[in-house]
Amino acid sequence: MSSVIETRPESESSDGGKVPLIELRNVGKSYGAIIALSDISLRVRSGEVTCVLGDNGAGKSTLIKIMAGLHQQTEGQLLVDGEETRFESPKHALKSGIATVYQDLAVVGLMPVWRNFFLGQEIRKGPFRMLDIQAMRATTKEELFKMGIDLPDVDAPIGSLSGGQRQCVAISRAIYFGARVLILDEPTAALGVKQSGTVLRYISAARDQGFGVVFITHNPHHAHMVGDHFVLLNRGRQKLDCAYDEITLEELTQQMAGGDELDTLSHELRR
Repeated sequence: MSSVIETRPESESSDGGKVPLIELRNVGKSYGAIIALSDISLRVRSGEVTCVLGDNGAGKSTLIKIMAGLHQQTEGQLLVDGEETRFESPKHALKSGIATVYQDLAVVGLMPVWRNFFLGQEIRKGPFRMLDIQAMRATTKEELFKMGIDLPDVDAPIGSLSGGQRQCVAISRAIYFGARVLILDEPTAALGVKQSGTVLRYISAARDQGFGVVFITHNPHHAHMVGDHFVLLNRGRQKLDCAYDEITLEELTQQMAGGDELDTLSHELRR
């Protein structure tokens, strides 16, 4: 397995040249004299999980911000459905069907699950625009059930749910409000083994329903469980770009850990 990046033409893709939902071509981002990202290329297709791996400071957060419309790239192209686009704001990205689920989830712990599900986008009825609580409760339960989450009580405070369940509520919320591409920022970072497994199941379920998923993580084991394509960032540069059948878990872990650099360090420290 080589770490040399080979960008194949779209016509040679294994899915018959299907246009990606979102694509980055040679994207770079600079903050003055500081180069945060350089020459990054990736594609996110319907029904696939694209895993973006990297250690702290690798450029993952900057990449998320570009795809989510928070920042604009200083070089390269961003394409949505094959057409070049430049997001002016996160709202622009959302209108294009690209939703980001951040680590803090943007939930209010003491509010019920259904209230968090519709936070800022409540269903209203009547001339006085009263909250349609019954409709929001029913919709929340139905949408969570579609993702395989069977909550007996959507009136429970969302803070009473496990970390994995809260992540899944946030994913379901993004899908309900029109997301075609889900960008998940380290969804398993602060979770235990069981809760991480819950989140990985729902990532797999979203892929099976035809959504494009960008899974940002520093855990190669989690990435290899659900990923269809892997992109490894290192100090703002793309170190690896390969499909699932082109790399083993051991090779992915070695590349994530530093590859040849780790072997050199191990040799130097050997007693």
